This record gives sequence, C-alpha cells and structure tokens, in this order.
Amino acid sequence: MARKLRIEYAGAYYHVINRGNYRSWIFETAGARVSFLECLKQVCESQGWRLHAWCLMGNHYHLLVETPEPNLVWGMKWLQSTFANRFNRFRKANGHVFQGRYKALLLDGDAVGPVCHYIHLNPARAGIVEPGALQAYEDSSFHQLWHPRRRWAFVDYGSCLESAGGLADKPKGRALYRDYLCQLCMDDSEQRRLGFDEMCSGWAKGTKEFKKAVLADQKDAVTRKAVEAEASETREPRWEAGLSKALELLDRGESDLSDSRKGAEWKVAAARWLRERYLAPHRWIAARLNMGGAGSVQTLVSRHRRESKNQNSSWETLNSYEILD
Repeated sequence: MARKLRIEYAGAYYHVINRGNYRSWIFETAGARVSFLECLKQVCESQGWRLHAWCLMGNHYHLLVETPEPNLVWGMKWLQSTFANRFNRFRKANGHVFQGRYKALLLDGDAVGPVCHYIHLNPARAGIVEPGALQAYEDSSFHQLWHPRRRWAFVDYGSCLESAGGLADKPKGRALYRDYLCQLCMDDSEQRRLGFDEMCSGWAKGTKEFKKAVLADQKDAVTRKAVEAEASETREPRWEAGLSKALELLDRGESDLSDSRKGAEWKVAAARWLRERYLAPHRWIAARLNMGGAGSVQTLVSRHRRESKNQNSSWETLNSYEILD
C-alpha cells in the first residue's frame, strides 16, 4: 500500500507524535532526552520552525509545530534520523529507534490551544506527576513556561495562555493556567468537548470547512509537485550562504577549499557547523568543501562531535556566531 502523502504548506500547524520501536522506552535516560532536545533545537533554528508545545514521555514524544515554510517532511526526516544515529551510536546498537512513520495531524488555528493543553497534561494523565506539580516535569514546554529563564526563543508560549482565557504571561497568569490544567485534568466532559479522545487519530483536527479547504488545495498534483521542487531548490542557497559566512568567520577563501586537505581542522569544524546549523547534507558538504565522499564527512563530523579535543579555535569561532535570519 502506498504511503499517505504528507500535506505541507506555509504556515501549517501540526501535532507530531511518534513512539519508540515496539513502544520501547527510548527517553528513559537523561542522556537520550538531552540528545533528542539538542536535535529538536537544531532543526527548529535551522528550518525556522516555531513550537507551541512539546513534551517527552518515556516511550514517545509530542510536538506542536508551526512551519512558516512547507518543510515539515525534510525537517522531521533529519530530526528522527539524526537522533536515531546518535542514540544507536551511544548504545552501540543497530536498528530502528522509532516504531515507524511519525504522525503529523494538521491543525486548524482554533485547535492549537486545546492541543497545547493536551500535550502539557500528558505527564499528569499518565500518573507521573500530580496536576498541580506539572511545572516540576522538566521535559515539557510547560516547565519552560513556568521558568522563563529556561525558555527557547523559537517556542511561542502564548498560545496556551490565550486559549485558557487570555491569560497574561506573568506569574499570576501562569499560576492561573496551571489551575486551569488541574481542573481540566479532572473534567472528563470538558476533555471530550475539546476532543482529547481524538488528539492522536485521523489526519487533521479542525472544522469541516478547514478539512475541505486543505483537501481542495491538494487536488492539483502538478502544482503541489512544483511547490515541493521549489522548496527543495530554496535550501541550497541557504547552505551556500552558510558556507560563505563560515569562510568569512574563519578568514578563509574559496581557494582554501581546494588547497587544504580534506581532514583539516577548520574544514571539519565548518562541516559540522553547516550540518548542525543549516542541516546541509553530507554529500553537499563533501562536494563543496572538497572533503571526499559523504561517508568521509559523516565520519569526520561524528568524531569531531564525540571527542573532547574538538573544542578548537575554529569551532569556537563558528559556534559563537548567532544566525540572525
């Protein structure tokens, strides 16, 4: 059976879910959780994603993702494959980490708030913490909401507050939101009204008009393929811009790409930076930086990331630069 097409468009909201293979507890250790969150931060920053809520449970994750550009598929492929490679390398294992394709339910704008509440209540509904102590569960955007200094710049913490009654992002407003979640956790009828039973099923959550409009937009397959091709073509200029910035920061030029050996310290640092900040493919990096094949780049970058001596001057120079666009 053919796989269902992923629906992508600029400004889309998705509830993304996936579980460990055979429901295994992939996030049982702190190291696994930190590694996944590092990958999540990298893909959000490089692809311009905005999160409205997120939560890691023992054997699965929930993300509420907004994509200003139609790039969910490409970003999720990078996120899951990169985490899986790091997870397996650490455990010296092979095989699938996740159970299969992730679910990505399209959301109408009015569904964003209720899905935020559903995601934030996951630890309480699973009996891990009491509803009144949700802020103590660290692997969730609610914990960050409660502790502003721990927030990420690409997370919109206002969607949940607005949906809970237009609450202000201040101590009183955050406390009122926690109270709202406590009440919601005990109110089965309100959960049904908000659609909690269907939060992880189907292909979209929203009004009939919203679903009809989305399906109508997908009927023109030729247009859709053209849009996908255009989205693919727009990524390479971004990688080129990243390479130009790396050369500028390292006081290097195009001639250095061919004159320096493929394993040169500055090249490996630049390759890792392009991979992590811009999600440039190994094959493209290998060709542009004259570093041999894709496998060579992958090996060098992995070693650079793993070894403590990789904190060299080139890497520190690149890693301290903030991407502003």
